[in-house]
Amino acid sequence: MAWAPEARTAAVRGADGTTLEVLRALGSGPRGLVEEEAEERLVRHGENTFPGRHPDSWQRRFARSPRDPFTAVLLVLGLVSAAVAAWGTACVIAVLVLVSCVLRTTGEHRADRSAAALRDLLATTATVRRRATAAAPPLTRELPVDQLVPGDVVLLAPGDVVPADLRLLRTTALTVHEATLTGESAPVRKSVDADGPGDGGPPALPLGHPHLCFQGSSVVSGSGSGVVVATGADTVLSGALPRAGGRPRPPSPFDRSVNGIAWTLIRFTLLTAPLVLIASALLRGRGLETLPFAVTVAVGLTPEMLPVVVTTALARGAALLARGGEVIVRRLPALHDLGAVDVLCVDKTGTLTEDRPVLAFCEGPDGRADPEVLRWAAVNALWTLHLSELPVPDALDEAILDAAEGAAGDAGEVSAPDAGRFEEFEGVEALPCGPGRRLSTAVVRPPGDPRFTLAARHTLVVKGAPEDVLNRCARAAGAELGADGWERLARRAGELAAEGLRVLAVARATCPARSRPYTPADERDLDFVGFVALSDAPAPTAAEALAVLARHGVDVKVLTGDHPGTAARVCRELGLAPGQVVTGERIDALDDAELARLAVRTTVFARCAPEHKARVVRALRAAGHTTGFLGDGVNDLAATVAADVGICPRDGVDVVREAADVVLASKDLTALDRAIVAGRRSTGNIAAYLRIALSSNVGNVIAMLVAGLLLPFLPMLPAQVLVQNLCFDAAQLALAFDRPGPGAHLRPALLRPRALLRFVTGFGLLNAVADLATFGVLALALRSMGEAEGQSAFHAGWFTENLLTQALVMLLLRSGRHAAEGRVPGPIRLATTALAVVGLLLPLSPLGPPLSMTPLPPLYYGLLALVLVVYGLLLAAARARQPNPSGD
Repeated sequence: MAWAPEARTAAVRGADGTTLEVLRALGSGPRGLVEEEAEERLVRHGENTFPGRHPDSWQRRFARSPRDPFTAVLLVLGLVSAAVAAWGTACVIAVLVLVSCVLRTTGEHRADRSAAALRDLLATTATVRRRATAAAPPLTRELPVDQLVPGDVVLLAPGDVVPADLRLLRTTALTVHEATLTGESAPVRKSVDADGPGDGGPPALPLGHPHLCFQGSSVVSGSGSGVVVATGADTVLSGALPRAGGRPRPPSPFDRSVNGIAWTLIRFTLLTAPLVLIASALLRGRGLETLPFAVTVAVGLTPEMLPVVVTTALARGAALLARGGEVIVRRLPALHDLGAVDVLCVDKTGTLTEDRPVLAFCEGPDGRADPEVLRWAAVNALWTLHLSELPVPDALDEAILDAAEGAAGDAGEVSAPDAGRFEEFEGVEALPCGPGRRLSTAVVRPPGDPRFTLAARHTLVVKGAPEDVLNRCARAAGAELGADGWERLARRAGELAAEGLRVLAVARATCPARSRPYTPADERDLDFVGFVALSDAPAPTAAEALAVLARHGVDVKVLTGDHPGTAARVCRELGLAPGQVVTGERIDALDDAELARLAVRTTVFARCAPEHKARVVRALRAAGHTTGFLGDGVNDLAATVAADVGICPRDGVDVVREAADVVLASKDLTALDRAIVAGRRSTGNIAAYLRIALSSNVGNVIAMLVAGLLLPFLPMLPAQVLVQNLCFDAAQLALAFDRPGPGAHLRPALLRPRALLRFVTGFGLLNAVADLATFGVLALALRSMGEAEGQSAFHAGWFTENLLTQALVMLLLRSGRHAAEGRVPGPIRLATTALAVVGLLLPLSPLGPPLSMTPLPPLYYGLLALVLVVYGLLLAAARARQPNPSGD
């Protein structure tokens, strides 16, 4: 891990010198600090909290919310509208911007509060030894973790999370799980002795010190006490935080997509308004009196509801995920990015596996399956656990016992009669594993063996690392082992280990019973029984979740610090083809371009350090993939920040959870798949809005430009355009509540500006053709009217046609469920019906004359119906040939 120099210094400070020297330097002792001194140190050093991201206030979020391009464009248009006294347009724009900012701010603020609530579910206290006064006896009490200070004496027990960086004072068989820091799933044995690895100098990394415990690790077994040497920002865990001036996080897929669309529309908008003014001045001799109309045209081209629709669609999807407490989306655009993910990088331990071993198989000296091997391994495990009084049972022994009990209970198994007899032995003594000892021995008395006669016998059952056990074996299956036999068995153990299995050798020996204690010197002249092979237990839902992700177009890649064989075996068991495994050493030998090409075709990366994971994620992004990363340890922090979407389970370390965009209630790929589907559905609704709004807007603007050049009067008054836009905006909000079709989640969904532009150009021209056809219908139906009456009727006729074609476009261009069958959900049905009613009745209502609209002759409605039918048929035919711009 690339530790920050500050954290390295603070952590190693507690490793230098003897225990007494460290205590003196900290002004503490085994009896703990005095309460008054602890309070003074708390003021001096600050609380023991992460210097990570602090949730912004609602007010600060609201102040930042108008920064996206669309909102900025709307604000500029609103100011221009106010400058030309188009107060109605300015007020509408102000309301839309306000609603969008409030929705976005509220959604993200609620997500932060939900993430904080998840954090509160974790342990927040530590067992501390302190004194009321210097002369008072020490008292042990629970203290909030954030109140710890350097010099505090902390007591550790199985299951405790280490609350700060500690120099150990006392240990009893203490083992600690440091996976959150290193990614290694095997527990690490800790001791008071300051014997670090290497040549006698201080280890290169603080984690190399066996007499230090680090914040964020957890106690697996044993007990101990330690003095706090670092808290808050000085801990190794906090030292992994990204520092100022580090690699900036690149724009997310949502930012790139929205910015691309926004700037395309900005160019059109900046071109349209001057074009209207110039054309009116040159061809019709109009001056600045057309400026309000030009501004209104520019507003009409802009999808005013986009910030509201985007925020509503994403907030609705995030709220549905949070309702069950499974997924918290901390940044609303991250939901879109989840829907766009096509590569998901995950760790092995805890995600694909349960970090719990299970029996794979047992085989005898001849390489064939042999139930006797499991029987003797179970005898060793049972009595080692019973007689050694271990603080926490060994996971390998428990896995062997579970397998033996399962075999005994399954009458259909051939091995059941033999495997069931392991409980009949009577335990005599046990020699457990320990520091420097990689095997255990159980001394047992066979069932029915006489106890107090000269014929009484004891059986030594030895189980442990293959090399250590084989070195003590003289026979295999009753025959002399010899050098060739030893080499053959050692080679077989190596082959099994290369396949990713944990291999234990089992041997036994029989000797006359005796009363004096047994010692490791008695573990000799053994008869080799066989090998026990264990593998990591796959997570119950992992195989199904991987299959579902594959069907949804998500390529899963495994980035782990484990052995290549172990990672490959787990993938095969879960139905994920591992291919050629790439190690961290090979990653170091490649430049970024070579790694990008290799990462695309590689499934498993093993022996990965934190920087290797981050490089792989960046390489996948450079290759054009939208990449998510699921991690929970400090060793995953760099990759979490480098990914398009950083994902962390609730019980991940604080520093990673604070950096993540999405927080899961559990490290379960099933919940993540549901979040990906929700993101794709939200993106589908946003894309549907963009297709519909922009197609209509572009068509209307083209028609306005043509009509403005052909007609001696304005084709539509600014007030009429404003009312029309209000109706459009209110109706299009229903698209945020559409129910996407069943195929909407089957592939990554990404807003692609170029594909959207092609779609809008084609359908915008088709909409303009419908408008121009309507102009012909109006010319035919209104030829008998006078000039003033004809203008008002023209305005009413085009207003009605615009609202009816908008309703038709919403029905035919939406991609929601049952669109082809004509079954429309309630919000869409209500919105389109309201548009049609307003378009038909407003010119006939008392509001018509104030808006300069008069009733139309019946002939117009008959001809308009014909135009709408032909337009609808052309829309349906073109839609069937047009790909979805959000998905391909």
